Amino acid sequence: MMPRFSVQEHHARRLHWDLRLEKDGVLKSWAIPKGPPLKPGVRRLAIQTEDHPLDYIYFEGIIPPGHYGAGEVKLWDKGDYEIESWEEDKIVVYFHGEKLKGRYALIRLRNGEWLMIKARD
Repeated sequence: MMPRFSVQEHHARRLHWDLRLEKDGVLKSWAIPKGPPLKPGVRRLAIQTEDHPLDYIYFEGIIPPGHYGAGEVKLWDKGDYEIESWEEDKIVVYFHGEKLKGRYALIRLRNGEWLMIKARD
């Protein structure tokens, strides 16, 4: 069985999208301020956040004021994915979602932030 992924549209203090990748019993997570790229060659900033529990993968609802991430969360995309490579500074995967399809890379920059890039098919 392939690991699952989700992308949640998160209306918190600032609108962003949360990428969740199921791996090693947790959801590896990144906040993407401008949303995941849908066209090849487009690069988007991705900020790694803390791992989340697996039961959060398809969460939709309201996080109450005063709690971390307070605001509305909507499921934007979901599916499964294949890992081509997973290294400390570069992750390459194939998404099988409704919106995210094909080969993507997450590349860690020197400042600790990441870029999410849709590769050319």
